[in-house]
Amino acid sequence: MDHFNSIIGHSPAFESMLRSAKVVASTDVTVLIKGETGTGKEVLARAIQRESSRSDKPFITLNCAALPEGLVESELFGHKKGAFTGAVGNKLGLFQAADGGTLFLDEVNSLPLSIQAKLLRFLESGECLAVGETKPYKVNVRVIAATNTDLLKQIESGEFRQDLYFRLNVVPLELPSLKERTEDIEALAKHFFKHFAEEHSLQPPKFSKQTLKKLRSYQWPGNIRELRNLCERLSILLAGKIIEPENLPHEFSESVAQDDFAAEFKLPEYGLQLDALEANMIHQALIRTKGNRSKSARLLGISRDTLLYRIQKHGLATQ
Repeated sequence: MDHFNSIIGHSPAFESMLRSAKVVASTDVTVLIKGETGTGKEVLARAIQRESSRSDKPFITLNCAALPEGLVESELFGHKKGAFTGAVGNKLGLFQAADGGTLFLDEVNSLPLSIQAKLLRFLESGECLAVGETKPYKVNVRVIAATNTDLLKQIESGEFRQDLYFRLNVVPLELPSLKERTEDIEALAKHFFKHFAEEHSLQPPKFSKQTLKKLRSYQWPGNIRELRNLCERLSILLAGKIIEPENLPHEFSESVAQDDFAAEFKLPEYGLQLDALEANMIHQALIRTKGNRSKSARLLGISRDTLLYRIQKHGLATQ
């Protein structure tokens, strides 16, 4: 069974990333998954693990931002009885629990610097040191890390170790935001509607063409997670119905306003040079986002691949 088949997406950027993930899955290399919150980083990590030689071994996850700084070290590496106040017994860490399998470190950018040093030691030597112990132990664990921030900027600010970044970034996989793959919205929605119809024993609803147009113009700050939640809500409240734009939540009103603006734009009587206008808009977007092409694409309401094509078309590749 190909576990990647359950990951929906046919946009060029997404398919390119997925092809790399399939190659990576057959190896034991360390992987760093990059992407905004809600883009499906854990889903991708699980698919990699299930297609790997470690598929029958543990898959352990840790959200590095969910634990207080004082507990992260003990949670990851374990502790010895009496190592600190409250350590009433020996405790195995997640590295020991994942021995032979995979440890997924979500939001690895949130790890304290002191823990980053211990993680680096493991990646270099396979050794871990429990809190309160003097003798390290060895485990065989594959690490898949994920981040929703720009680690290079954190390195510049002294918040993330550069040497750890190089150890984690052996194979980077970047998940595009939903706004960058709007052509996948309909397929994703159908998938979610089918899932929730079966779960709740209801008839799945459908989006009208006008509603799909609104969904494609929306910014999706919560990415696929936000779409999934929307589909579950509509599956229950509007089971078996055709969902029109007025059935969407109020947060979609911003995209309506953007559509109204586009509809009100008037072609000057003297005409215009469309290529020059397009190049100018792209230039302005790149300046406003300081060259960030993903953010520029969102400002312009197009996919990142389309933006890259048009940057090359207009000779703006140096931006």
